[in-house]
Amino acid sequence: MRRFVLTGCSLLLVLGMLSSTRAAHEGGGKEVSVKGEVIDTFCYTTMGAKGPSHKQCGIDCAHKGIPVGLLESTGKMHILLPTKDKTALSDDVINRMGETVTVTGHEHMKGGLAFLTAESVK
Repeated sequence: MRRFVLTGCSLLLVLGMLSSTRAAHEGGGKEVSVKGEVIDTFCYTTMGAKGPSHKQCGIDCAHKGIPVGLLESTGKMHILLPTKDKTALSDDVINRMGETVTVTGHEHMKGGLAFLTAESVK
């Protein structure tokens, strides 16, 4: 009897752990691929600056801490996030400023804003 109870409790514990792991993964946003132009959000928002002629200024702004965005052709903008907390956005993304790319990552929506972790850029 004791063995039966111990086995049952162990099974419940394992199922609970799997369920919480799955919930945590699902809470991380859905994986998407988004095509758009890499922009620096300050210059684009205040002056409409974008494109290849704004590349170096955008790179400089990103290195100074201005958030980087991905502007879709529809006008929707995703704010790009690094893949881990307390890290900077990858130079692979920043150096593509003013270019049209496809970013794959996890999409998050908060307060009416769209965010995307930049896990790969092509």
